[in-house]
Amino acid sequence: METSTRVPGAVAALHAGLDALTNEVIHALRTQLPSYAAVSADQLRPRVTVSLRNGLSLVQHWSGEGHRSPQGTVHGSGPAYDLPAGHLAEVTALARSVPVEDIISAYRIGSDIVWRRFGEEMAARQGTAEDLLPIAETLRAWAAATTLRIVHSCRADLQRRTVTDRRRAALVRALLLGEARWAEIDADGRPEDGELDDAYDRSALRLPFRARLPGPPEPDGPACLPVPGPAPRGPGYPDSADGALARTVDLLRPWLALDASGMPLVTTVDGEVAGLLAARPEGLCRGLVVGLGAPAPASRLATEFVRATQALRAAVGSGLVGVFTHEELGLRATVVALPAVGEQLVRLRLAPLAERGEDGVQLEEAVAAYLRQGMRLEAAARALYVHPNTLRNRLRRFEEITGTSLRDPADLAEVWWALAHRRIHGPAS
Repeated sequence: METSTRVPGAVAALHAGLDALTNEVIHALRTQLPSYAAVSADQLRPRVTVSLRNGLSLVQHWSGEGHRSPQGTVHGSGPAYDLPAGHLAEVTALARSVPVEDIISAYRIGSDIVWRRFGEEMAARQGTAEDLLPIAETLRAWAAATTLRIVHSCRADLQRRTVTDRRRAALVRALLLGEARWAEIDADGRPEDGELDDAYDRSALRLPFRARLPGPPEPDGPACLPVPGPAPRGPGYPDSADGALARTVDLLRPWLALDASGMPLVTTVDGEVAGLLAARPEGLCRGLVVGLGAPAPASRLATEFVRATQALRAAVGSGLVGVFTHEELGLRATVVALPAVGEQLVRLRLAPLAERGEDGVQLEEAVAAYLRQGMRLEAAARALYVHPNTLRNRLRRFEEITGTSLRDPADLAEVWWALAHRRIHGPAS
């Protein structure tokens, strides 16, 4: 058989069995690459089919060329023998959910399968090593050049998205902290790349929030599953700041407000996740602690974010988990908002204990447990692992030293406020 007919015949045979070849490549990708296993076969099929069809056309074209270039295409070839229009953009988009290293490995796996099948078809047509060698050399050079283009494209896309993400985060932070300067933005015109022109609708009513992952749950705490969703891919999850952000965004995703490009309006403030919601989250239970402001336009977001921050501080300080507004936390939120009052009550009701050293600490723990257990003496004694008479004696001594009556509602409220202040603001504000 003539060499000039062997290659076209082998390529035609592979074209005829393109569906089976596509299935073989998809199976290999999903078997060998865990990141591809997370992508459905139906999603992969169009990309793999286009790549195979283009690769076979290139092999057929190269077989008829007398002079080949190692630059990823053939001298004199047109766009039909380069990457198909839009294919590089699709690969770049895929790299946002699949590691670039795996995309490169996928090209290698697919090329190996196609080359093996091509070799089988050529052997069936009595093809020789001399027939295959020039094509193999050109294919290797083209694959290397294509890989380089993919890496450059993905790197450029990552840099663009990083800049855009930082600008989006800065915009959200400015809105929450009251630092947005709308007049200056209007006067100066649009950002250079135009990607954040419509990042925020100033008239939209959105709920500012501030969130924190809860600490270890209490052994007897109620069980509650977080909102289902894909596992976050942040480095160091779940202990790093990136991991906390990814986890929080994942839990809040159904309720997050989005910009015009569909990206969530979130940022970090002093290491905590903050941003804007389109609606109040439901069902988070023990998955997250969220302080929530009221729905507000851009001009009032900063005011509501202060209240959301106070709600978060009060919830965390009280050992609560879930979603809370300032109003829902009542006095707890007021303790956060009025630290001066708390300081005064600490001096009045707790400072006398400081002179007693370890004994004073023990007496403060006793009254704190008594209040935490709803003034049930035996329950508080069990929580402290002491006899009820021991606790009764400690409470009596607390009253004597501080001049407090735990039977007086006013004194009781002041002691509770002082203890809550210590718990939320720390030993010294």
